[in-house]
Formats: sequence, C-alpha cells, structure tokens
Amino acid sequence: MDGGRATEGELMADIGATVETYWATAQARDWRAFGATLADDVRYELPQTRERVLGRDGVIRFNAEYVGEWSLEVERVVADGEQAVSWVRYSVDEEETQAISFFTASADGRIQTITDFWPTSYEAPSEREHLVERF
Repeated sequence: MDGGRATEGELMADIGATVETYWATAQARDWRAFGATLADDVRYELPQTRERVLGRDGVIRFNAEYVGEWSLEVERVVADGEQAVSWVRYSVDEEETQAISFFTASADGRIQTITDFWPTSYEAPSEREHLVERF
C-alpha cells in the first residue's frame, strides 16, 4: 500500500486496516482508492431504509453522490479474522449523527459486504434519570 491507501492491484490482508482505508478514502473523496477497498461484487445494505446497492461501481457512486457537505470521523474499528465493525461520527450540513457498520472480507481481503445502521437520536425517558448520567 502507498501512504496507507490501497491500489487496485494490491491485496489487503487485514480487514481492520481495509475498513480504516475505506473510511479515510471516503472522507478524502478519493473514489479510486475507495473503490480499491471493495470486492467487485460487494453488497451494501441499509436495513433501516431497506436499500441495497450491488457491485463496486454502484457503491462508489452511492457514496460519491451523497448530498450535502458531509464529513466523517472514525471513532473505532474492531476486527477479528474476516469481519470488522466500525463506529463513525458523521456530519452533514452541520448536523451530526453516528453510524455503526458491519463488514465482511472477500478471499483477497477486500470488503465483500457492508451493513450500515444510522440510528436516530432521541431523548431518554425521564423515568430513567435517577439511573443514568447524561453526556
């Protein structure tokens, strides 16, 4: 890898490092390097909206055409063997949200599947105030 970014011909053995590169290249809008992290037949799913995008070109386009001025910051990536999970903070047009994403690796270490969960923030019930600390 060159400067932490994968090129099309390089195999990525560590799914955790591949996921870090996936997010870094998305943030940089480096769609060529972003695509190099993905298997040709990658499957990207968003269960909350019941959307599915199939194939590298589709996933690249889905991300490249996302509307608004957005940025993201990786909080954590945890990987074990052929799977990983990430937690990112995501801002679009000055509104922040967080996401949890699950990844599996293809045989060559690229990302085979992505399942994104983008939870909606809500206020906790007042009945729990005596049990929690707000942050």
